[in-house]
Amino acid sequence: MVKNVKISTEVITLGQFLKLADVIQSGGMAKWFLSEYQVLINGEQEQRRGRKLKPNDLIEIQGIGTFKVVQ
Repeated sequence: MVKNVKISTEVITLGQFLKLADVIQSGGMAKWFLSEYQVLINGEQEQRRGRKLKPNDLIEIQGIGTFKVVQ
């Protein structure tokens, strides 16, 4: 099941998104989280917490779930 995560801006960084989606507790955990979990954005593996996400991007996190950015 895909969980929609609403953003109020045109873009959001992956680190900010993980916090907004309640995947991590704080933005400081993003670097660690991305080194420990496989994160796919639109089917491509990503480890940069500064990666820009925009509406309709699909984020898949192994063992946690699938999220879609919506505005």
